[in-house]
Amino acid sequence: MMSPSVAIPELRAKALFPEALDFLFSKAAYKVAYGGRGATKSWGFARALLIQGTQAKLRILCARETMKSIRDSVHHLLEEQIENLNLKDFYRVEQSAIYGSNGTEVLFSGLKANIDNIKSMEAINICWVEEAQVVSKTSWDKLIPTLFRVPDCELWISFNPDLESDNTYQRFVVHPPSDAVVVKLTYRHNPWFPDGLRRQMEAARRGDPDEFAHIWEGSCINTLSSAIYANELRAVDVEGRIKRVPYDPSKPVDTAWDLGFGDMVSIWMYQYFPMEIRVIDYEAGVRLPISNYIAVLQRRPYMWGTDNLPWDGGLGQLGTGKSIAELMKAAGRKVKVAPKLPVADGINMVRTILPLCWFDAEKTTEGVRSLRMYRYGEMKSFEGPTREPIHDVHSHPADGFRTMAVSIRAPQKEREKESQKQRAYASPWS
Repeated sequence: MMSPSVAIPELRAKALFPEALDFLFSKAAYKVAYGGRGATKSWGFARALLIQGTQAKLRILCARETMKSIRDSVHHLLEEQIENLNLKDFYRVEQSAIYGSNGTEVLFSGLKANIDNIKSMEAINICWVEEAQVVSKTSWDKLIPTLFRVPDCELWISFNPDLESDNTYQRFVVHPPSDAVVVKLTYRHNPWFPDGLRRQMEAARRGDPDEFAHIWEGSCINTLSSAIYANELRAVDVEGRIKRVPYDPSKPVDTAWDLGFGDMVSIWMYQYFPMEIRVIDYEAGVRLPISNYIAVLQRRPYMWGTDNLPWDGGLGQLGTGKSIAELMKAAGRKVKVAPKLPVADGINMVRTILPLCWFDAEKTTEGVRSLRMYRYGEMKSFEGPTREPIHDVHSHPADGFRTMAVSIRAPQKEREKESQKQRAYASPWS
């Protein structure tokens, strides 16, 4: 039963709701809200979904690009808003879904790992994609045709922009569909902007103007001031080295890995030529067994060369005692383990190979985005080089790319050392 204190027709009138998001109650195929922190985008989207779910039987999908567990979704946010809207008697909150007494269903899914399952779902009336700035072109290209098989389906999109080149920003802000409502919101649109956030905002305004513009004003990042490969990737852009990169079937494809045990695994696929590195593909996943990644690679139409693992790929794992390298060799893969080097040395090696790299515009988008976002943390001391790369979702693809650089450059350095040693001991009369 609906709570008697709030009748369905009165919900929207009684609920606190930002005026800037009124468009969520009008008809449009695409409803897009982007901007800065504190603008009530997520809070407003959640309330609008729940209110509309009481007025008609809806099948609602709440999605993100990557969802490791239900904790990574908007499930908890919706549960909070159900209580705030006095809808606990209408909605039944379960561990992985929410159900309304009129038959409304609210489901949750990651896009990257589950897009084929989403394609097989029955009619979705509303799909809300949160944190959409990281959604890849591949995910959008598969999701959108799936959704709009249903008449009057709506795609709701909310995000804080990062890079202007991100597919989401280009697709829905720079070149929006003709039937899209696109609204930019900042903290100024929030009539309930809390004092705690206001103090943070004012401190950011006084500190770093670029960071303030990005985080609070919702402006795109042109170049992160702390991005580790900013100069090298700027050259990649200027020289047009992100484009369709062909696979040469006469040459094997090598891979370079980052093994985030219990975390994210990243795999770069490339062909190495004397003066050119063709980075033709990229794969990533979360909390999947090594057999899954081997199967994913085997489905690619490439002639495989060497799988280059980071140094910890040669260490024995708990439970089996076998290393990832041993497991992959047992599956018929050709494997090499890169030497362990200081992170700074690996970063310098990446800088030496980036001028040779060409990236496939479609297949490596996700990995290249992380290379752009890979950055240093705050300087902790002025006594020597104390800056370390930030460990976040972008560090795993960057670490995999560092495996590539070390696998290419470290053997070259060893050959150079050996050659120098032989020249030093060579007889002047030989």
